[in-house]
Amino acid sequence: MTDSYEDILNLPRPVSGRHPRMPIEDRAAQFAPFSALSGYEDAIREAAKQAEESARDEYGTRPLSDNDDKI
Repeated sequence: MTDSYEDILNLPRPVSGRHPRMPIEDRAAQFAPFSALSGYEDAIREAAKQAEESARDEYGTRPLSDNDDKI
């Protein structure tokens, strides 16, 4: 695969005359974790709660997690 790129492999990196280089701190911030799906965590918690309630209804057992006492 590298054979097809031999002609450009060792070329210098192009420098834009229009856009200055972004500082490294700003470049790193672009890849920082973020919540792309707002409400996702709430939806997961709600689904877990419903599954737990369904299990209790079906099997008549105590809660699967200790978090119910704290809610």
